[in-house]
Amino acid sequence: MAELAGRFEAPLYGILAVGDALAATDWGDTPAPEVRLNGQPTDDSTPTVLWDGEWEVTWVTFRDMGAAFGVALLGIYVLVVAQFGSFRLPLVVLTPVPLTFLGIMLGHWLWNAPFSATSMIGFIALAGIIVRNSILLVDFIRNADTTGKSQLDILIEAGAIRFKPILLTALAAMFGAIIILSDPIFQGLALSLLFGLASSTILTVLVIPAIYRVLKT
Repeated sequence: MAELAGRFEAPLYGILAVGDALAATDWGDTPAPEVRLNGQPTDDSTPTVLWDGEWEVTWVTFRDMGAAFGVALLGIYVLVVAQFGSFRLPLVVLTPVPLTFLGIMLGHWLWNAPFSATSMIGFIALAGIIVRNSILLVDFIRNADTTGKSQLDILIEAGAIRFKPILLTALAAMFGAIIILSDPIFQGLALSLLFGLASSTILTVLVIPAIYRVLKT
């Protein structure tokens, strides 16, 4: 049994360090231990290292949240298909969701903070906000007056007109996240919201029109 403390408090970092040490060890005639991240060993003839305790909680938490995130994305896809009657359009709407992960990772790196369960919760929560912004743009593009305008003109106009409500929505959520930025438990959530919203606000008005033009939905 062991407890992790110091610079990195998440169990993942300790597991990776011990895993590297096990891999670098010369076991001689003794078989190298099998490392299991989850579940009881099925073979008692081979030494096994089973990560349990806090890691078990981390594993189950991220597994369940990942499954919930997948279900949420599927639900969003179905709703957008029902709204716009297109199977390709939801792909345009959902494109900025994985791109926000770049901003989230940048925020955790700048704050030297580990990616925790609350960070994942923030990432999932961002999906709803980002999809809303994407729908604002797409709805404007599809319903714009095309008289005397090219598609490029409409895309530029959509980004210019919809940028203000998208920016105000992001700023409102970001100011709320600042309050919990110093909290040791919910700091990951705050960082995900702050930097995820900042990156998604920029990427949405740039990426959505570009992908819309490529797919010509």
